[in-house]
Amino acid sequence: MKRLPRSGVVLLACAALLAASCGGKFQPLPSGPGAPAADAGAVLDEAVAACRSVTSISAELSVSGSAAGQRLRGRVLAGLAAPASVLLDAAAPFGASLFIYAARDGDATLLLPRDRRALAHGDPAAVLEAVTGVPLDAADLRRVLTGCAPDAAVGAGRSFGSDWRAVALGQGEAYVRRQGSSRWRLVAVIQPGGRGGGWRADYGDFAGDLPRTIRLTSPDGSRRFDLRLLLSQVEINPPLGAEVFTLQVPDTMAPISIEELRQSGPMAEATP
Repeated sequence: MKRLPRSGVVLLACAALLAASCGGKFQPLPSGPGAPAADAGAVLDEAVAACRSVTSISAELSVSGSAAGQRLRGRVLAGLAAPASVLLDAAAPFGASLFIYAARDGDATLLLPRDRRALAHGDPAAVLEAVTGVPLDAADLRRVLTGCAPDAAVGAGRSFGSDWRAVALGQGEAYVRRQGSSRWRLVAVIQPGGRGGGWRADYGDFAGDLPRTIRLTSPDGSRRFDLRLLLSQVEINPPLGAEVFTLQVPDTMAPISIEELRQSGPMAEATP
């Protein structure tokens, strides 16, 4: 089985209790109707210029928070490539990985090495949601991890003073900010409704115009999921061939259904 190229292994020590202090604070978003903004399209183009040049990315993710009422904490090795290929290897403290997820061209495979079970030829979005609790497909996940807005036609924009813009994206909205003479920067994307009730991503700790801290929450305030991702060992545009996103299911693994996955939650940790 192919693994991602990596220049070293870094064990991140940020636990769920300390996650907020490990990254910068997220910007509160402006509220109210605002004023019409004719420059919305140009502002968004400037804010996402860096992430649009990213065709592939590999990183180590420290994940903490909660989903579906369960506390989550772990370390994930991630590789993603345009348009919709992803590999996630959830590391365990000792022994086999918690899970290995790969998706490419609308086909997903999930291995649970410790349980010796597997799901082959699944729907990428459904399997990823069952594993993480977050309603993202492979393309959405790539955009989230690179701080990019969804590929949707830009609609009307709203301004909140000279340094804030809210830009309509189909059913969603992107919030863009600049400070003084600095560049416009994407600080949040809200995608309500749709599969799983939608999602919201907030970005912080930028390096090279790409975020290193991301918070994923349910946009309806239900707290179905609230996850913080800390990115390290980031490589931009590494050579990730199709073989990276292809998993072979060992004959010794028994099948698992999507319904069983939703009930088990491979990353879940029981907490007092």
